[in-house]
Amino acid sequence: MTTATGKFTPEGARSAPTSGLVAPRGRRRRPRPRALAVTLRTIGPLALLGGWALASATGALTQDVLASPAQVAQAVGELWGNGQLTDALSVSLTRAGLGLFFGATTGLVLGVVTGFTRLGEELLDSAIQVLRTVPFLALVPLFMVWFGITETAKVALIGVATSFPMYVSASGGVRSTDRKLVEAMRSFGLGRWAIVRTVVLPGALPSLLSGLRLSMTLSVIALIAAEEINSTEGIGYLMAQAQNYSRTDVLAVCILIYGLLGLAADGIVRLLERVLMPWRQVVQGASR
Repeated sequence: MTTATGKFTPEGARSAPTSGLVAPRGRRRRPRPRALAVTLRTIGPLALLGGWALASATGALTQDVLASPAQVAQAVGELWGNGQLTDALSVSLTRAGLGLFFGATTGLVLGVVTGFTRLGEELLDSAIQVLRTVPFLALVPLFMVWFGITETAKVALIGVATSFPMYVSASGGVRSTDRKLVEAMRSFGLGRWAIVRTVVLPGALPSLLSGLRLSMTLSVIALIAAEEINSTEGIGYLMAQAQNYSRTDVLAVCILIYGLLGLAADGIVRLLERVLMPWRQVVQGASR
């Protein structure tokens, strides 16, 4: 039909207002204050700390079971004052860092090889999958036979534990790379290493960071197991000495340190995600 001005107007356009239809309105999202997010994240730990202090004050939690937060704080001051805490932290961080470096690097290289080349997958993947199913704790006696009670055994155990998560993530991320894009780069004359460096690794970056997060978490878990191998220094050595003398305050300090190391590892990966993948933060913020 035509209007008074001579322009054609569809029949449905004139009947839409009378049928109860309304124009769609976009949902406006207000940005969440940073201070509010930080406050909400601290509520849980503060609640646990408050419950711990209350149980200790009322006698529901005795010192022989677990020391109070005040006694744990005193133990931190004591260990920090005599230098035992700083020395133990330095040794444990060195062990975890070296094991993580060798393990994650090995897992990354093997994951790229098996994910990018068919020959690598056929030769290596089945053997690696068999080794991945073996718990790394079962390797402790074998490593003690091979390397003795040395730092090599501890670093090797952490390296084995951290290599498999990175391998699985890297292999899966590389396999998910767009093959058409790879073929296009080959048609432009790029070699294999150039394609891996410029196309495959950037495309697999989310998977690589997920694997790194798992590897860093496992490095702390493997560190606890590694420092049980007759250590004479490190956080595990402090725990063994505290167990011998029934020092629950020192035991609590060591447990909290292990937990803080895991939290710091997760924070490092989150920081890397913000730096290397800034677009991901924008997408996540828009979907909340």
